[in-house]
Amino acid sequence: MNLSMLGQAWQLKAKLEKAQQELDNTILEAQSGRGAVKVTITGRQKLQSIKISPKVIDPSQAENLEELVFKAVSEAIAKSQKLTTQRLGKLTGGLKIPGLT
Repeated sequence: MNLSMLGQAWQLKAKLEKAQQELDNTILEAQSGRGAVKVTITGRQKLQSIKISPKVIDPSQAENLEELVFKAVSEAIAKSQKLTTQRLGKLTGGLKIPGLT
């Protein structure tokens, strides 16, 4: 490996680390049930919080609440994965590099 390629590799590594840090600091929100359940997650799929409106807490309707939570979490994860793919994909040229997401 020549020095030019080594320099490019170090630059790519620095850019990837910066992008990962930005993803760690990016907070995304998803909701379901017209805002009855709200989920926040980082750009690296780390769940931050789940907020549930007291209006939808009914022990006899537990399955409905479970479904709302599931939908909101799934949407938040999908948003986070899309953001990660967009940001890191620009740097890697679409290559799937293990350990980046």
